Amino acid sequence: MGYPGRLTEWYGLPVHDFPGGRGGGAAALPEPDAVAWRVSADTWEVRETWPDVFARFRAAVDTTRVRSLVVGCVRHTVEVGPDEVNAAIWEAREQFPALRAVFLGDMDNRELEISAIHQGDVGLLLEGLPELEELGVRGGSGLEFRALAHRRLRSLVVQSGGMPAAAVRGVAGSDLPALEHLELWLGTHWFGGDCEIGDLAPLFEGSLLPRLRRLGLRNSDIQDEIAAAAASAPMVGRLEHLDLSLGILTDEGARALLAGRSLTRLKSLDLHHNYIGEPLRRRLREVFEGAGTALDADPGHAGTTECDGEVTRYVAVGE
Repeated sequence: MGYPGRLTEWYGLPVHDFPGGRGGGAAALPEPDAVAWRVSADTWEVRETWPDVFARFRAAVDTTRVRSLVVGCVRHTVEVGPDEVNAAIWEAREQFPALRAVFLGDMDNRELEISAIHQGDVGLLLEGLPELEELGVRGGSGLEFRALAHRRLRSLVVQSGGMPAAAVRGVAGSDLPALEHLELWLGTHWFGGDCEIGDLAPLFEGSLLPRLRRLGLRNSDIQDEIAAAAASAPMVGRLEHLDLSLGILTDEGARALLAGRSLTRLKSLDLHHNYIGEPLRRRLREVFEGAGTALDADPGHAGTTECDGEVTRYVAVGE
């Protein structure tokens, strides 16, 4: 897997596009609680801002029954940014008592490259939606995530080609006692992914995430350092699934994973898209598959360039 496509499911519900255009009325709409509603402002023929479409959605659908909301394309209206989108949801929050899942920025690369998807302060939504259980975000440019506490959130996914260090520190320092699934695409410095391994220290310590079972630290150009930290992290004994895929994982990181023998208790270890040599990939299979861990160590399409003898490796998703 490389660049993420548009969602087909969110919160266990099939994604349904709310009709676009001012004439896209309420005829033949599904039951409000039967789908994840994708609301987009991506039509060139009719000039509607995303808040305009969202208002039309609220008038057409019984929002008291909506469980899952997906924010789709907003590129059509340059005057509306992520803060206006988040504010529109926040201001309407009392109309959505059943809302349990939100995804921000559901666009594929035909609509907008991931590096060009701008996000804002997603903490506003979490603080305004205390019953939220799942939050997904695509795009790291301008992303803000301050350290906060949330009692109900079970899944947090951030997909980016470059996640700002401040946002990484905010996630790692958040008190999320119900969180079971955390997935961060940390990205590359070429596109704003400037975190260092120390920014993840509270996460590896693990006391703020007592129920975490699935951890993905993916698509990173410091993947070797992440592998070494994960291999000896106090919280790794609680994990069932560890995903270090899509990044620049080399023999150095593979050796660290082999040294962290507690990792063989994992149900699955995903390392696909890597720069590990065949001898160490073979050794990884022997150790982890021999212990009953489902392992994906396929190098996939990991590629390099060479200039003046210097080799450059690439994460799977940058631009």
